[in-house]
Amino acid sequence: MLGSSGAVGQELLRLLEERSFPIRELRLLASQRSAGTSQVWKGSMCKVEEVSEASFQDVDIVLASAGGSVSRKWREVIHSAGALMIDNSSAFRMDVDVPLVVPEVNPQAAFKHQGLIANPNCTTILLSLVLGPLAKCVPIKRVIVSTYQSASGAGARAMEELKKHSQEVLNGALPKSEVLPYSLAFNLFLHNSPLQANGYCEEEMKMVNETRKIMDLPNLRFTATCVRVPILRAHSESVNIEFEKSFPVEEARQVLSNSPGLKLIENFETNRFPMPCDVNGRDQVAIGRIRQDISDKNSLELWLCGDQIRKGAALNAIQIAELLVPKL
Repeated sequence: MLGSSGAVGQELLRLLEERSFPIRELRLLASQRSAGTSQVWKGSMCKVEEVSEASFQDVDIVLASAGGSVSRKWREVIHSAGALMIDNSSAFRMDVDVPLVVPEVNPQAAFKHQGLIANPNCTTILLSLVLGPLAKCVPIKRVIVSTYQSASGAGARAMEELKKHSQEVLNGALPKSEVLPYSLAFNLFLHNSPLQANGYCEEEMKMVNETRKIMDLPNLRFTATCVRVPILRAHSESVNIEFEKSFPVEEARQVLSNSPGLKLIENFETNRFPMPCDVNGRDQVAIGRIRQDISDKNSLELWLCGDQIRKGAALNAIQIAELLVPKL
């Protein structure tokens, strides 16, 4: 594992144990700065080694969650060693020869790898679980998404900053941000990724381009607005989907209720729908408030919540590896 000290790395370790992933030997690799520290694995302490070219010899799978620059640096070394790299960064997602995989949606793509598979962006993974099964029933013409993204998407330090700032605000102080550009405590702001020439931020364009690739719909009309909100680790999304023809609500609800990775939480009488607290630490993405768009007879709207660290990152990577273990 390349990068085990961060929030995603820690979740990867927990999931490898929880899911009894077949491991003969686990190597925890990191930069010189983190080398020599220890991480918990199956109740024992495992020493973190400094990554080097020799680190990947006799390795079958490398789960990389140390950032794009690190993944780019070691890609060829990993490939030369004959290992499969499952990369959680955005470094290779849009490369033509690199599969971008959500196992419940496009598992077949994983088997076309050439030594590297990219793990999609967290918001894209959660959305794809919904779009995939619906598109098999009725072709999709357009998607409009607004996201409500947790601090965890910016890493463990951002989560700690949110906790610290929340207490400071309650104590009457004015918090000073060091990780995020603005304090998230009792606040929200448009996603802080770099703005592009078209006025969309990088995060929004990740959703657009990655969803098209996963769904194999290069011309899908898609627009997104991404927002940071004061939630620790679960992302939420408001989704409007236009189909080529009318898609009855009850039929769509039935399809999604029976789709892998999804859980329906929906009670219109009590106004009870998915919340971040429903999905913290859980594998399934919660969906609900599935309804007819009153402005367009061919469109449906829904709401979803999913754990950003778990299904939005670590779990999806491990599920990709599970697809391929029998082939290694």
